[in-house]
Amino acid sequence: MFSSTVENYLKAILVHGEGSGGEVMPMGALAEALDVSPGTVTTMVKALAGQGLLAHRPREGVKLTKAGRAAAAAVLRKHRLVETFLVTTLKMDWAGVHEEAEALEHAVSDRVLERIDELLGHPTVDPHGDPIPSAKGEMAGPGGASSSRLTLASCELKTQWSVARIRDQTPAFLNFIRDTGLKPGARVRVTRRDPAGGVVCCEVKGAGEAVIGLGEAGNIEVRK
Repeated sequence: MFSSTVENYLKAILVHGEGSGGEVMPMGALAEALDVSPGTVTTMVKALAGQGLLAHRPREGVKLTKAGRAAAAAVLRKHRLVETFLVTTLKMDWAGVHEEAEALEHAVSDRVLERIDELLGHPTVDPHGDPIPSAKGEMAGPGGASSSRLTLASCELKTQWSVARIRDQTPAFLNFIRDTGLKPGARVRVTRRDPAGGVVCCEVKGAGEAVIGLGEAGNIEVRK
């Protein structure tokens, strides 16, 4: 059993690696992700390294050990299953479930979590398209780093794609995604991309045309 603070540190490092494709997270990035001071991060990193949960590489950052990754995957599994339960079963707005899941992930027992998983039909991704780790800590969903996958900013034009994952999960962006119909599972075709103007024009099946910024398009992963 770990404290919620320890779980938050381990999860932040795992999520960073998932998004960047690198296992080492810079100390500054960890402090920013957790909204704490660099000094606080340094103290906690030393404590976690002493517990064998992570390795600190001077001038590089921190990396999860095997034990640390297992603990991080367990809490990430709780977070993403809880988010899925809140959206799918309780019909809560997907733009606001992150904070709720942040609190509940530290309180849900393994027994309750497995019941939630069973009730949901053992989903492999959450409502935002993020892969849900299995009970064994294995990451489900599409493999590879997010930075290497296709997005609406890089995919082939005039080809039908399916929205796979939303990288930016701030409430404002998720509300924007909902309004445009570009949620995971939506079928979309990029008709025009204007780098100079910074816009991407899309046709969303069942929702009509959507014109979005190039930066926003880069936060919407797609697959064939």
